Amino acid sequence: MKILCISDHIDPLIYSPGIKQRFADVDIVLSAGDLPLYYLDFIISNLNKPLFFVFGNHHIDDLRYYKNLANSPLTVIHDEQNYMGCGAIHVGNKVKKEENFIVAGLGGCKRYNRGYNQYTDFEMFMEAVKLVPRLLWNRIVHGRFIDAFLTHAPPKGIHDKSDLCHSGFKAFLWLMKVFKPKYLVHGHIHLYDMCEERCTQWENTMVINAYNHFVFETASGD
Repeated sequence: MKILCISDHIDPLIYSPGIKQRFADVDIVLSAGDLPLYYLDFIISNLNKPLFFVFGNHHIDDLRYYKNLANSPLTVIHDEQNYMGCGAIHVGNKVKKEENFIVAGLGGCKRYNRGYNQYTDFEMFMEAVKLVPRLLWNRIVHGRFIDAFLTHAPPKGIHDKSDLCHSGFKAFLWLMKVFKPKYLVHGHIHLYDMCEERCTQWENTMVINAYNHFVFETASGD
């Protein structure tokens, strides 16, 4: 299975008439946040493949249609006439399965200015705990907990930065240690040098920075 990962930057190689030829063999798309929904809609319309996504800390105006934000200016009455949506599958705080590939998502980043979709370490840990019942169900029914975690922020100490905004979450280390996904795909950390580290093996999990775009293929039998 070939997987296209995207995040944080509208890539002209994708947002172009050549997308069908360039990515024709992709089976699934994972979007790790900070991308507008019209970009996701363009990808789905051209590739006709399942696209899973989480929200980051930018391009979150449409988050109100996917998550109840109590006491927030983003919380509005659902307006079907103004909201066109897109065909992407939101996996923020959810677990989904497509073509025998199980994905769970946790969007947002570390709280740095009390903005929307920002969390403290404890808050993110509580969000992670909510996924546990479904992950246990997967283990019983499918023989494994999860194939990939899709997040916006990176795990603590892996690909993250020293500033508060771009620091990673300890909860993601716990998820990887306990539920042993093959992959954790994140965004949020921009790569400006092709020599910067994009893929890091951590115990049983390959941690992948999806910035711009990255394609990988699952091993035979996955």
